[in-house]
Amino acid sequence: MRAILPALIVTLSLAATGALAQGMDNMKGMAAAKPSAAKTGQGTGVIKAIDAKAGKLTLQHGPIPAIGWPAMTMAFKANPPTLLKGLKVGEKISFDVKAIGMDAEVTAVRKP
Repeated sequence: MRAILPALIVTLSLAATGALAQGMDNMKGMAAAKPSAAKTGQGTGVIKAIDAKAGKLTLQHGPIPAIGWPAMTMAFKANPPTLLKGLKVGEKISFDVKAIGMDAEVTAVRKP
């Protein structure tokens, strides 16, 4: 019985390895996952918070149809961080945004 157990383990291991290799052969035609493409758009909103140290701007903004976003409040990275200079909480602004997946950054700010 003791001699059968190691032989059984080896047999099952080889069978599993063969099944795994066969399953991977079926993946040859699959395209590699592509990173999300950057989307750009313009929005308007009210500044809710400014974190100059982190280089972030929290905006309560309206819908941004160009990137498929509804109205919401969210924090954006300011790129470049100098965009934050002269801005004040409570100000209404228009802005350009670049989004890659759920990561977004404000790339330009305009005061109406």
